Amino acid sequence: MVKDKIKELAKGYKAEIIANRRYLHAHPELSFQEYQTSAFVEEKLKSFGITRIEKKADTGIVALIEGRNPSLKTIALRGDMDALPIVEENEVPYKSINPGVMHACGHDVHTASLLGASKILHEIKDHFEGSVKLIFQPGEELIPGGASLMIKDKVLENPRPAGIIGQHVMPLIPVGKVGFRKGMYMASADELYITIKGKGGHGAMPETLIDPVLIASHMIVALQQVVSRNASPKIPSVLSFGRFEALGATNIIPNEVKIQGTFRTLNEEWRAKAHLHMVKIAKGIVEGMGGELDFEVRKGYPFLKNAEELTGRAQVAAMDYLGEKNVVDLDIWMAAEDFSYYTQEIDGCFYRLGTRNEAKGIISGVHTPTFDIDEDALELGAGLMAYIAVKELEY
Repeated sequence: MVKDKIKELAKGYKAEIIANRRYLHAHPELSFQEYQTSAFVEEKLKSFGITRIEKKADTGIVALIEGRNPSLKTIALRGDMDALPIVEENEVPYKSINPGVMHACGHDVHTASLLGASKILHEIKDHFEGSVKLIFQPGEELIPGGASLMIKDKVLENPRPAGIIGQHVMPLIPVGKVGFRKGMYMASADELYITIKGKGGHGAMPETLIDPVLIASHMIVALQQVVSRNASPKIPSVLSFGRFEALGATNIIPNEVKIQGTFRTLNEEWRAKAHLHMVKIAKGIVEGMGGELDFEVRKGYPFLKNAEELTGRAQVAAMDYLGEKNVVDLDIWMAAEDFSYYTQEIDGCFYRLGTRNEAKGIISGVHTPTFDIDEDALELGAGLMAYIAVKELEY
């Protein structure tokens, strides 16, 4: 059976997959700067015997594995490659050697797993019909998103996949398990950049000033009504501000305040309306208190919707590969992912790979300086991606 063969190969290649992940973890590169990572991926693919390799969007890589009757159907597998500007605090042999850069979101895992799946699929290409397109994507962590640039560079053409599968680490799920959700899964994400200008001066003479700190404080509180009073309770929405910069002092009111935040939701019509509401409310507060406003809404990734039928088939394949008890249902997730761009073009399935192991102390969340994984997840990550691809080609 092809399932048994994939499991055998995933187990046999486990040490190699772990070694690849550790190399990538130790050599992280920021979004759209993945030159060394891209070269590493290309060299590995060639070493597997894969020859149909192209570069896309500068640092992206796309390759093709052709089985029997290669034009019959194509399924795509995607892994992202970029890291985050975080100082790693883990004391491990594969700790990042690039100061201030860390694979804190598991993209090293995604790349290593896809490389493992690539090697497996190339070895068993005579056992399936159709083709598998391998997409190693840059810049997931940074707007405009590497997926959008890969699509512009025709990564979904020649041949066009019938669907695309993406896998992402999940530190909330124990190692050995995976999670799926059909339909709406992840939120859109917009970045907010706000500048409020007033008239600074001595804090002891507020009557002579236009205090941008006070104005900004009123504005932030007022903007919460965008979610609490303007959004339908049936539509998940989040408005958060994470940066408030007022470079004054105990007795100095600054001339301006800079604020940064994020708005997320799972409804595109409401998303557009919310942008207008935010600017209107902010303008009324700021100008009404004598200040000047610059409010930029930097539109980010769209919402991510998993295709019902494709995700259902992938979930059944995962149950067959791992056992039903090791496949869990996911809830809506208000984080964002540029895999959503692919799902706007073709059917997609974005699922979660469990990486948590409390006994080993591996419990940190993504985007933290202590994030790590139980590396047993890599054997599963590579094998399951390969198996889902083969089963989807059979459909």
